[in-house]
Amino acid sequence: MSPSLVILSFSHLVSDPRVQRQIALFAPRYHVTTVGFGPSPHPDVEHMEIPEGTRAWPDSKQHLLTRRFRGAHWSMSAVRAAHDLLEARRGTMDAVLANDTNTLPLALWLEPRRGVHADLHEYAPREKEHQRSWRWFVAPYQRWLCRTCLPRVASVTTVSPGLAREYAQRFGIEVQVVTNASARRDLPVRPTGEPIRLLHTGVARANRHLESMIEAMRGLEGRATLDLMLMPSEPGYIERLAQLAEDVPGVALRDPVPFVQLVDTVAEYDVSLVVFPNTTFNLEHSLPNKLFEAVQGRTGVIVGPSPDMAELVGAHGLGAVLPAADAPAMHAEITGLTPETVDGWKHASAAAADELSAEQQVRTWERAVAAIVGE
Repeated sequence: MSPSLVILSFSHLVSDPRVQRQIALFAPRYHVTTVGFGPSPHPDVEHMEIPEGTRAWPDSKQHLLTRRFRGAHWSMSAVRAAHDLLEARRGTMDAVLANDTNTLPLALWLEPRRGVHADLHEYAPREKEHQRSWRWFVAPYQRWLCRTCLPRVASVTTVSPGLAREYAQRFGIEVQVVTNASARRDLPVRPTGEPIRLLHTGVARANRHLESMIEAMRGLEGRATLDLMLMPSEPGYIERLAQLAEDVPGVALRDPVPFVQLVDTVAEYDVSLVVFPNTTFNLEHSLPNKLFEAVQGRTGVIVGPSPDMAELVGAHGLGAVLPAADAPAMHAEITGLTPETVDGWKHASAAAADELSAEQQVRTWERAVAAIVGE
């Protein structure tokens, strides 16, 4: 009989790419039960749906102010709902794959026979450090989760080397890296024409200073164009960017495409612009999906001086690393681009596509869970 595995995440599983990769990896191997929001994410799993409208983040000021963090966790309505769904399974499952720190007390309470693997999508103690109220109320709770739960799990993964080092140094645990890589695609390298076509995709958040990308394109008419394909996050921000773009020839906002079409859409362009100011620790050490989508789309990349992105881009020759994450640095780099340079980046992406694919990255999860269940 196959080992039993619970995959637990307080997210909508059908639209969570990282959790989707976990499910696709383990559903053929184990008896998988998924627990999360939304409908069943896979035909070959048993799914337990957490009710919509339940709360997966602590907001009990009474608990948080008095540092009663255990009460803060178990008072969350999503946690209570998941507890009720899983109560009959306590002590009966072989392993749990717990996504993010908020699921860890529940995963440990479930008492799987073999152990828990924790996959951490952010450096949780500093996830929203740009918000003062979060630093005061939630950061201590997140540190408590890490301090009390992480030493009790069998293995831990996270999304970048910088986050892995911080977890290891702060909490004395071993952490491996599974990047947010895209699935391997066998796409051709498309020759670069003129003007050179640039693309930025992602969530529209003001702390990413996307205005600087638009400002960087001033004076580049005929040499380069930039499309921004953004998902809304903060009210009015995309509208402000659209208004700014109206004054800059060659800059346009493009409607987002479904996730399954994203790599093919990226492949229409020449260079992906992946530049974030290091306004938070997690941004500084990000290895975002869009970097790997560019590799599978066979485009070049321009990144800021974020150390994890800079190391990966430099190691594979995928593009340029800017000295600063600002408009002047982007403008100078784009001004100097030639089709020949970009073609070289595209061929480097093609050469690295297998090594940087999701199929290679998920082997770390495969080995971790196999070690837990004794395979």
